[in-house]
Amino acid sequence: MKNAMSIDVEDYFQVSAFAPHIRREDWDALPCRVERNVDTILALLDEAGARATFFTLGWIAERHPQVVRRIVDNGHELASHGYGHQRASDLTPAQFRDDVSRAKAILEDLGGVAVRGYRAPSFSINRGNWWAVEALQSAGYVYSSSIYPVRHDHYGMPDAPRFPHRPNGAEGILEVPPTTLPLLGRNLPAAGGGWFRLLPYAASRWMLRRVNACDGAPCMFYFHPWELDAEQPRQSGLPAKTRFRHYVNLRRMPGRLRRLLRDFEWDRVDRVFLEGGCQ
Repeated sequence: MKNAMSIDVEDYFQVSAFAPHIRREDWDALPCRVERNVDTILALLDEAGARATFFTLGWIAERHPQVVRRIVDNGHELASHGYGHQRASDLTPAQFRDDVSRAKAILEDLGGVAVRGYRAPSFSINRGNWWAVEALQSAGYVYSSSIYPVRHDHYGMPDAPRFPHRPNGAEGILEVPPTTLPLLGRNLPAAGGGWFRLLPYAASRWMLRRVNACDGAPCMFYFHPWELDAEQPRQSGLPAKTRFRHYVNLRRMPGRLRRLLRDFEWDRVDRVFLEGGCQ
């Protein structure tokens, strides 16, 4: 069974948890490391013969258009992570529409391909901003991966469906949630991110294999370029929890990712969930 591999293309200083500590207006003055990190990911994917979807910030695309071109030239899917990495829940409907439309236009212009997918920063679509689902469809997106059916202090909608569904009915946009595994009355995050760095690799492999085997469904996995970059500039003044979540096991991430790419079959989100009949 082929699973969907996805990368949220943002730099270390754009992480939502850093927002109270790094001013948005200072972003352009900080050393950008996303290009070298994306190149590392492209090489790992090529080594494994895998393809993936890159949910890319419009802000990054404007400043590093060569990153967009390399993603497309290597046969991967180009998708949107919005423009400025602002949580959908922090924007007004008008601001959100502008953000997702602006990002789509920039990515399509630079990549020369249609951008069909979107992922909200920090999985920030929930019942409190349900208007965002219709706004994405109006902006021309075909699918989203923005509702994470877990309980988390920064995001999550634990009662949302675990598998692809159409939140606004049969004619609406397709929502493809990150993979979870139900255990002891709650959904465990099995889709990557910080949990993939924190837990032993065997635990993540077991959860993904169980979803494939017991649910008979493909998985949706994700990570960020900065998670492979143990040499990124360290931020001072961070709360202990934020510092731990961001920096734990960065040096182990490339090796774990190699094992993951070897142990499962991976492809682009559009091929697995749109063309693969999981609609």
